[in-house]
Amino acid sequence: MTSPRLTVEILPGLAGVAAAEWDALSQGPAGSGNPPALNDLASNPDSSPKTGAPQSQAPESGRDEDESLPEVAESPSEEDEANPFLTHAFLLALEQSGSVGGRTGWTPLHLLARDERGRATGALPAYAKSHSRGEYVFDHAFAEAYTRAGERYYPKLQVCVPFTPATGRRLLVPAGPEAEAIRAGLVAGLEGLRQRIDASSLHATFLTHRDRDTFLGQGFLERNDQQFHFEAAGYRDFQDFLENLASRKRKVLKRERRDALANGITVEWLTGSDLREAHWDAFFDFYMETGSRKWGTPYLTRAFFSEIGQAMPEKILLIMAKRAGRSIAGALNFIGGNTLYGRNWGAIEHHPFLHFELCYYQAIDFALSRGLTRVEAGAQGEHKLARGYRPVKTISVHRFADPRFQRAVADYLVRERAHVDAMQEELETLTPFRNP
Repeated sequence: MTSPRLTVEILPGLAGVAAAEWDALSQGPAGSGNPPALNDLASNPDSSPKTGAPQSQAPESGRDEDESLPEVAESPSEEDEANPFLTHAFLLALEQSGSVGGRTGWTPLHLLARDERGRATGALPAYAKSHSRGEYVFDHAFAEAYTRAGERYYPKLQVCVPFTPATGRRLLVPAGPEAEAIRAGLVAGLEGLRQRIDASSLHATFLTHRDRDTFLGQGFLERNDQQFHFEAAGYRDFQDFLENLASRKRKVLKRERRDALANGITVEWLTGSDLREAHWDAFFDFYMETGSRKWGTPYLTRAFFSEIGQAMPEKILLIMAKRAGRSIAGALNFIGGNTLYGRNWGAIEHHPFLHFELCYYQAIDFALSRGLTRVEAGAQGEHKLARGYRPVKTISVHRFADPRFQRAVADYLVRERAHVDAMQEELETLTPFRNP
C-alpha cells in the first residue's frame, strides 16, 4: 500500500522490526494449520498491499440504522501509556515460544507504516486465523451461519493481542498532525491485506474509544460485551476499600480471605529479579492442570513463561500460594502504567476461596500498594461483582466482505448492544458498595 507519503508493510513476525522502533509506537501517549495462501504470504514479507491502491467500497456498516450507539464510560486502562501486552517483548515472546505461528492457527501478519524517509509512524498487531479460539469475543455463531450459507469463514483477519482480553490501543500511532491520516492508512492496509489472503472478514477486539471511532468511520460494526474491573477510587489500602462496602458484604469478604488461608497457606508476591525458572516450572504445572480441566488444551507453551520472565520481569507480578513448603497455586499478572492486568490462574490443590484470594483480593492489595488505579481481572465472571469489581463495557468491531452478511450482523448487533446495556444497568444495582 503506497501513497506519496505512506507505505504500509506486512511483518510476518515481530523479529522483523527493532524493539525500540515498535515500542516507540506502542508505548506512550496516545489448531489445524494454515491455508497455503497464508503460508505463502508469511514467507514473502515484500508482498505488501499498497495504500494508494484503489479500495473496494466498504460493506454497509449499519451505523445509520442505530443512531443511538451506546456510550461506554472511559476506562483508565485506555490511557495506560505502559500497556505491557503491546510491547515488542510480549508479542515476540508469543511468537518465539510457539504459542502463535506454525500450526497454531494464528499467523502473525502485523502492519507497519513508514513515511517517505523510512521512519516508522504507525503499526497494528494482526493475525490470520484458521479458527476462533483464544479471542474472548465469541463469533462461533457467525462462523456457523457462514457454513450454513455454503460460504467459507476462515481464514479471517484478527487485530488483537492473542489470548489477552484486555482493552488497549490497536492502531499504534503516536499523537501528531498526521496521526489521523496514518490511522486511516493502517485501516486501508488491513482491507488490502484481507483481500490479499482472501479472508472472509476483519475483526478488532478490546478497543479504546478512539480506535473504535476510526474503525466505525470505515464501515465496521460495533459489538459490546462486559468485564468486571476494580477501580481504586482513592482507597489508601484494602481496609479502606472494605470500609466502603455494605456491612454484610464486608463481613463476607473478610471471612473469604480468612478461610482461603486457613490451612496453613502463605502467599508471596514475585516480580522483577525475584522470578526464577523454578517459579515458572511450578506455575506452568498449575496452568496446565487448571487449563486442561477447564478448556481442553491451554494456549501458552512452557517456553512462553521463560521468554517473558527474561524479557520483561519488571512488568510481571506472580502471586504464589504455598502449603507445607510446597507451591500449590498461582496467579499471573502484568503491571501497566496505571493498571494491574490479571491473566492466568492455576492450582494443583483446591482450597475454599483460594482462587478469589490470589486473583482478586491479592491483586487489589498489590495495586493499592503501588498506586495503580485499576485491576482488570480478565474476561467474564459475574462472581467478581460481589468482590468489589464493577461491570465495564468492552468494545470490538467487525466487518464482513459479504454485504448480505454485513447487513444481517448489523441488525443482530443492534439488539445485542441493547441487551448488554440493560444487563450492565442491572448489574450496577448489585455491587457490594454502600449507598451514597
